Amino acid sequence: MVSNEMTIQLKEKIETLLKEKFPNAVLNVSVEYDFPVFEIEKNAMLDVITFLKNAPETGFGFLTTMAGLHYPDNADKEFGMMYQLHKLETNERIRLKVFTSKNDLKIPSLTHLWPTANWMERQEYDFFGFNFTGHPNLVRILNMDEMNYFPLRKEYPLEDGSRDDKNDKMFGR
Repeated sequence: MVSNEMTIQLKEKIETLLKEKFPNAVLNVSVEYDFPVFEIEKNAMLDVITFLKNAPETGFGFLTTMAGLHYPDNADKEFGMMYQLHKLETNERIRLKVFTSKNDLKIPSLTHLWPTANWMERQEYDFFGFNFTGHPNLVRILNMDEMNYFPLRKEYPLEDGSRDDKNDKMFGR
């Protein structure tokens, strides 16, 4: 378990390094659920992540998680990607977030940095419609190829409103 003091120190260390190396790339810094979180400018994302992985003073060599985000009410920042990086030697973890508009869902692929990003990116393409530029095989991985929509976008209702065979009062609705 990482203490809150250690989390703050890690946040300050990484923030200082990123602002020195990429002065205009860091848009916001916070701590959420004991994770330092860095919102990064989309155009600098690949350079920032490459630095965080390869620089001796950072060494975040493991991509733990990638997750698509959808905030339909955030004008020009409706979609985002969250990356969670882990430095195994010291058990330090950070999150990076990159936001983009619904009209530009292109995000650089990380498959050349982490081969495991291949499946993660295919999943986020499959569910949200992100176009990972440079991905070697960006096709659906879980849904049917014939699907013409992206089911985890919040523009779709959670349930089928035409069903009358369910009693929602049993579920607190």
